[in-house]
Amino acid sequence: MTDAYEPQIPERKGLAAVFAPVAGFGVTFSSIFRPVITEQYPRVPASVKPRYHGRHQLNRYADGLEKCIGCELCAWACPADAIYVEGADNTPDAQYSPGERYGRVYQINYLRCIFCGLCIEACPTRALTMTNEFELAGPERVGLIYEKQDLLAPMADTALAAPHPMVPGTNHHDYYRGEVNGVHTEQVEWVAEHRPEDPTLENFAAGAQQGGAR
Repeated sequence: MTDAYEPQIPERKGLAAVFAPVAGFGVTFSSIFRPVITEQYPRVPASVKPRYHGRHQLNRYADGLEKCIGCELCAWACPADAIYVEGADNTPDAQYSPGERYGRVYQINYLRCIFCGLCIEACPTRALTMTNEFELAGPERVGLIYEKQDLLAPMADTALAAPHPMVPGTNHHDYYRGEVNGVHTEQVEWVAEHRPEDPTLENFAAGAQQGGAR
């Protein structure tokens, strides 16, 4: 007795019955002539979207001072407890960022980081952003704990490495509003006096010939 609820398979007739055994190859044949989309990574660098969340970066202002003020909000916002920050006070002889404080110690543990971007949203000075770099694998676990020097953005040719004083006549609000757009000659003189061997002095001198100083 046939079950009334058993699905009935329609019987193919004519040409449908003839081509039924090879009908499944239709997908195969239709794909043969399509362009190959196989990624050739790592021989060919992979392209990612502009807003891809990759490795973090600690940014600088146009004159070279660091944007991080050591507030630790990024560490508090991190759901994976992957960020560790120690703030310290700026001094006249060691001014690393505009204002009173800077990030003396900054670590990101990429063994824990989930790349959610909540730390970026919490940063009040846009000091922390995320790059497109995704190659973060390494042979040792300790190499995946990035220190401050690993995260700092590359120094621009027309900037001076911190520490050095702020641009004369400005305060931290001027920096936050983007009103500081270059290095002042008094900053150059201060670095030349206190760190005459600083390599960024040579870079600045080359950039000043193109209008980098004011």
